[in-house]
Amino acid sequence: MCGIIAYTGERVALPLLITGLSKLEYRGYDSAGVYTPEDGLLRSTDGVQSLAALAPNAPSGTFGIAHTRWATHGAPAVRNAHPHAAQNNILHLVHNGIIENYQDLKDELSALGHTFASDTDSEVLAHYIATAYEAGLTTTEALASTLSKVRGTYGIALVFADDPGTLYAAALGSPIVIGIGEHEAWVASDATALIHETKRVVYLEDGEYAIVTPETYTIKTLGHIDKTRTPQTVTQNAEELSKHGYAHYMLKEMHEIPTVIADTTRGRLSEMRSTVKLGGLEEVRRELERMERLMVVGCGSAYYAGLYGKYLIGSLVGLPVDLELGSEARYRSIPASRSSVLLAVTQSGETADTLASVKAFKEHGGLTLGLVNVVGSTIARTVDAGVYTHAGPEIGVASTKAFVTQLVGFGLIALKLAELRGVTSTELLSFKDALLSLPTLATEVLARSERVEAVAQHYAKYAHMLYIGRSLSAPMAYEGALKLKEVSYIHAEGYPAGEMKHGPLAMIDDAFPTMAIAPRDSVYEKMISNIQEIKARKGPIIMVATDGDYRAEEMADHVIWIPKAHEALMPVLATMALQQFAYAVALAKGINPDRPRNLAKSVTVE
Repeated sequence: MCGIIAYTGERVALPLLITGLSKLEYRGYDSAGVYTPEDGLLRSTDGVQSLAALAPNAPSGTFGIAHTRWATHGAPAVRNAHPHAAQNNILHLVHNGIIENYQDLKDELSALGHTFASDTDSEVLAHYIATAYEAGLTTTEALASTLSKVRGTYGIALVFADDPGTLYAAALGSPIVIGIGEHEAWVASDATALIHETKRVVYLEDGEYAIVTPETYTIKTLGHIDKTRTPQTVTQNAEELSKHGYAHYMLKEMHEIPTVIADTTRGRLSEMRSTVKLGGLEEVRRELERMERLMVVGCGSAYYAGLYGKYLIGSLVGLPVDLELGSEARYRSIPASRSSVLLAVTQSGETADTLASVKAFKEHGGLTLGLVNVVGSTIARTVDAGVYTHAGPEIGVASTKAFVTQLVGFGLIALKLAELRGVTSTELLSFKDALLSLPTLATEVLARSERVEAVAQHYAKYAHMLYIGRSLSAPMAYEGALKLKEVSYIHAEGYPAGEMKHGPLAMIDDAFPTMAIAPRDSVYEKMISNIQEIKARKGPIIMVATDGDYRAEEMADHVIWIPKAHEALMPVLATMALQQFAYAVALAKGINPDRPRNLAKSVTVE
């Protein structure tokens, strides 16, 4: 949430900052702002590109900071947009995260006569640092002294008026990356903002700050202890951030699913090799062999991927799997032992609640794993071992291709755990072969989008919808409902179909449609019974059904067809169809699916 970009070098900074900021707008688009000493402070609630219209005709500053905001403290408004200034422009600051004790700090400053121009916690941070600097501390002493008093999370970049050309940055629970160029440097909250300029980056760890000039960077702890950090190379390609002619990132990323499935399995799974190669787990293979219980933690779509993983690993491997929401697990006492392992599932690798759960588990001595998309992200660096999903950059706020690769990732992990634990069966072999054929089946699903769009046009007028499924399709009911409400604002609920008679059936009438995920699997007949219960109460029914299921057309008002596949992979194809449905409903309602209201990508605050 929120995006930071800062630059220092020999080039004119303002256009570079606006370009970099535009690549971060998916992380927050309530307001945006940019500051260079020569060009002044520009802020707007009309999007990043509106800043260019506010800029002077001939910008000249060669260093500055910029920010795109997802609102926490204070409504979306120009006065709350970053950067924030302090004490006669002694410094300007941009901030991601939440300062939990900001009111105490603000009261302390107010007693000294400070007044504030915004409702944000971030401005308080700027004032506090400036006050320490005015009291005679050096720039780094003022920064470290203030941050040592802070409770909460932060990723910050700031510039001091009397230290031109120098960027200061710090991180705690919110990512900060330094980009290294030739006679120039960047600071950002995400390498996405930098890769069109440089691929050499350095990540700050929690509790560190950095002093960055065009020629050098220095990293220290808040106790001013020097840290050595060698730049690493980012593997992302700037071309991947383009829409490539698609109307929306969400549409582009759905169409990339066959490719990213193949990328996730490539080199790890093959018809010629009986073993599954997951190099990220090799160092902990002995711990995985003797593991007695796996605990999966995730938030949002990652949690639903974890539910699929729980069912899959339980059925294929016979290993007990617990599932926890990151936002709940972080506040519970999680028992950790040598026989239990935590697996964190996250697209961004920065999800605050999931990261907190990982840290808590590690503090108790437990082994931690990650199923992560973004290479070099905080969770990827924090866990003991893990598996990358290789979905590539996902810009759409509502996860599509990254979610599918998490499902595939769980398939690979299930096969690997079975191998390590000596579990063999014809079912495992069948599943492995099916996983290799999944990209072809995914391509078939995409080819049927016109049919899905036609169904979506009919249901865009409804205010409510129920999604139901059983077994491995139950997680897809939750995820399908989440997608619909994220991008179309239709109230949708996901439910295990077997629970219909325990309450949800009361909602059903002719104005409350049901999306029934009912592929031809081992619980098909049970699903048919649930559909009949809804049909008897005049509820409109959309059925996600397997090709050739003649009963679907007899029972359902509309059918979305998916190809025949292995039972454990039909839910993957179903979720692709449900993504298409949500996208089409959003378009029918005139909503931009890339910018769902009140949401942003990468949840780095509680």
